[in-house]
Amino acid sequence: MTRIQPLPCQLASQMPIGRYKPFVPQKLPDRTWPDKTLDHAPRWLSTDLRDGNQALIDPMTPARKMRMFELLIEMGYKEIEIGFPSASQTDFDFVRQVVGSGIVPDDVTISVLTQAREDLIERTAQRLVGAHRATIHMYNAVAELFRRVVFKMDEQQCIDLAHQGTEWVVKYAEKYLDDVEFGYEYSPEIFSQTSTDFAIEVCHSVMDVWQPGPDREIILNLPATVEMSTPNTYADQIEYFCRTIRDRENVCVSLHPHNDRGTAVAAAEFAQMAGADRVEGCLFGHGERTGNVDLVTLGMNLVSQGVDAGIDFSDMPKIRRTVEYCTCLPVPARQPYSGDLVFTAFSGSHQDAIKKGLEDRARRAEDQGIDINEIGWEAPYLPVDPHDLGRTYEAVIRVNSQSGKGGMAYLMKTEHQVDLPRRLQIEFSRAVQNYTDDQAREVSHDEIWDLFNREYLQVPGIELVSRTTSTESGSYQLTANLRNNDEDAQIHGEGNGAGSAFIDALASLDVAVQVLDYSEHAMTSGGTAKAAAYVECEIGDGETSQILWGVGIDPDITQASIKAVVSAVNRSRRCPGQGRATSKIRRWG
Repeated sequence: MTRIQPLPCQLASQMPIGRYKPFVPQKLPDRTWPDKTLDHAPRWLSTDLRDGNQALIDPMTPARKMRMFELLIEMGYKEIEIGFPSASQTDFDFVRQVVGSGIVPDDVTISVLTQAREDLIERTAQRLVGAHRATIHMYNAVAELFRRVVFKMDEQQCIDLAHQGTEWVVKYAEKYLDDVEFGYEYSPEIFSQTSTDFAIEVCHSVMDVWQPGPDREIILNLPATVEMSTPNTYADQIEYFCRTIRDRENVCVSLHPHNDRGTAVAAAEFAQMAGADRVEGCLFGHGERTGNVDLVTLGMNLVSQGVDAGIDFSDMPKIRRTVEYCTCLPVPARQPYSGDLVFTAFSGSHQDAIKKGLEDRARRAEDQGIDINEIGWEAPYLPVDPHDLGRTYEAVIRVNSQSGKGGMAYLMKTEHQVDLPRRLQIEFSRAVQNYTDDQAREVSHDEIWDLFNREYLQVPGIELVSRTTSTESGSYQLTANLRNNDEDAQIHGEGNGAGSAFIDALASLDVAVQVLDYSEHAMTSGGTAKAAAYVECEIGDGETSQILWGVGIDPDITQASIKAVVSAVNRSRRCPGQGRATSKIRRWG
């Protein structure tokens, strides 16, 4: 009798668990966000040039910063944080370069960060002189840990600083920025580590100064600068904030998630469901420590659900190349939607499913009489169409020792226009498997094609030099000139077609051939059209017979068919004893 496996028992680790305290969530028993769906895009702000740049090993040069800025404009971002101009001469110079460049579209808002210090706020405002649309983003620490440890400040002092800082922003905006379409953003830092009620109290004090109204929005940015807990807790904080903050209709609730726990994307999505209007992040998740939330993943997640993100991701390879150039950091191979391997299947079963899915898609498009790129997307293992991101299908299926016949067959069809019959796929996959086992690595479609050539198209042995045919009383008469090891021979045969006549002629060389299966197709069209023929043959008689496939490619389909028979015969001589016959069918006509 089978012994049932006992349940696994996870043992206590040696980690100092007692040093860590669980996060205390915002109480919100009547939360509504879990029942919401994301049916529209938020406002986006890219902080690649500020938060992303300050976390780089080697900060961007001015030229690389400008290329990043141009990319963000090209992609469609309308709010871009370009620096911390009071913090360094480099940021100061770049802000002035952007403002004076004339490349900022009228509908794009540039944003700059500042601390709540009067001298820094004045210098920041001075940097924006001449801008068309600009936002000053001010922050101060409100989290208890930072107030106590870093700034030695109590709650009232914190409120007073936020209030005073906003007064300075208003003062210097009025002094220097009369001609600028000006906006204000405030961040209670770090929101996720702060009592939500206290964060709201600070924000209300800021709003007392700014006086938001129908034509005077305030952006209240709620940073999870350090991700503290599961993403649902951030959503609860956001929903409570949205319910409680006054003048909600004139407040843009903004998110600034980081990825310390690896769940920034989920936190941002849940928080949008909870009522947030805006998301700040970086392309591919660049930023401090584990990074800011990834704007590419967030945007493409919307696209995958049929929601327009308002951002152009149609040339993902270009986006990736540009970001890698600007940051001098690689985009990981498994980065969602953009990495080298995210649309790639090595597993044989996965490859087979993808191949069948793509073929089904092609059939449905043909049946509906529409372009294949217009049909609704649906394919196993592929959440979006790689084509829509500027990716090729070559990267979808890649072959290594784990792959099966489906992946190899897909690459042969898509890259070399060879549509192998199923039993030929099985036969050739053995050769591919042996090759990948020997190489112990991924192999390219060109390597597979070279292997196919050696296995079926360039097999040493008999070579068909020429042929002539004639018809008498419905019977084909064929004369073929062959070469074998520099020796020429001429053979004659008769049959109900050129193919069967050639097989009859081979008998004069003591070569017995029966065709068990045959298929053909055009490979290309037009003046350079070629055809492929596939022939499954029984070579020989009795116990020594072999069943092997042969392949022929030629502009003339009859010639391709005869070449396929020659391929099978030559392979039988190279592989004696391979493939015993199990059944026979009538001769090929």
